Amino acid sequence: MKIVVLGLSLASACWAATCFLTVAGLGGEPDYEQRFAGWAKAIETTLRASRAEARLETLTGAAATRENLKAALQRFARDCGPRDDLVVMLIGHGSFDGFEYKFNVPGPDVTAEELAALLDKVPAQRQLVVNMTSASGASLAPLSRPGRIVITATKSGTEKNATVFARYWAEALRDPAADTDKNEAISALEAFRYAQRKTAEFYEAQKRIATEHALLDDSGRGEGVRTPSAEDAQGRLAASFTLLRFGAAQEAARDPEKRKLLARKEQLEQEIDRLKYQKPAMPLEEYRRQLTALLVELARTQEALEK
Repeated sequence: MKIVVLGLSLASACWAATCFLTVAGLGGEPDYEQRFAGWAKAIETTLRASRAEARLETLTGAAATRENLKAALQRFARDCGPRDDLVVMLIGHGSFDGFEYKFNVPGPDVTAEELAALLDKVPAQRQLVVNMTSASGASLAPLSRPGRIVITATKSGTEKNATVFARYWAEALRDPAADTDKNEAISALEAFRYAQRKTAEFYEAQKRIATEHALLDDSGRGEGVRTPSAEDAQGRLAASFTLLRFGAAQEAARDPEKRKLLARKEQLEQEIDRLKYQKPAMPLEEYRRQLTALLVELARTQEALEK
C-alpha cells in the first residue's frame, strides 16, 4: 500500500495570518480579577512583540462580556479568510451543572454551544481554542470539530477548582524552553505540553493533590487525551499549528524575501509530522523514502533561509 504525502507538489506555501482573541472572564474577587487580567495581558504583550502581523484582541474586566466576545468573533468572521488561523484563549472561572458548561463573564455567561456556533462562522479552516477555566473539560465535546484544536485545563466538568494552567500557558509563549524541537517556533502542542508539565510541578511543589488535568483533542472526535500521540491519532494538527516564532525564524517572518521560504519550511515540517502519524499504515521502505525526500528538501530550505 502506498500513501502519498500531500503538499509536496506545491511550488510555494501560502503565508497565513493569525487572528487572536484572549478573554479573561469574571474573577468574583479582586485577587482572581487581577490574576486573570494579568495572564491575559502577558499573553497579549508576548504576541504583540513576536507577531506584529497578527490581529490581536483582548477582553478583560468589565469589557469581557458575552456581547463583546460575540462582536469580536463576528469581526473575525468578516476579516479572517479560510487560509488564516484563529486562536481563542479563555481565562477565568467556568461552571458545569451536569448538563451545560458556561464561561463566567460579567453579565450573562457564555455556553460552550454558543461559543461553538460563533467559531463555526469564522472561515479560518484551522482553529485553536484554549479553554483554561475551571470545569473546562465539559466544553471539549461541544467545541470539537475537524480542523479545530481544543485544549482544556481540566479533564471534566467536575474539576471545579480555580486553575493555574493559564499561568503556564502564558509562560510557554515566552520561554524558549517550550521549543522542544528547536526550530525557533512554539507550536500549540509544545505550549500544551509545557503548561501541562509546569501545572503538575506546581501541585507537586505545593504538596497538593492536583485538581486539574489538561486535555487536548485535535481529531474532531470530542475525546481529549492527556498525552497526544500517533497511536491515538491526536496531536498532529497541534504540532503543526505555530503560535509564535523567535530568533532567526522571527526575523525571517518579517522579511518579505524570506517569508515564502519560512512558510515552505513550516509546511515541510507539517508534512514530516503527518508522515510520522501515517507510519503504522505504511510499508517501511515507502516511509523511509518519503521521509528522506522531505528531510533533504527541509535541509535545503533551511540553508536558503540562513543565507
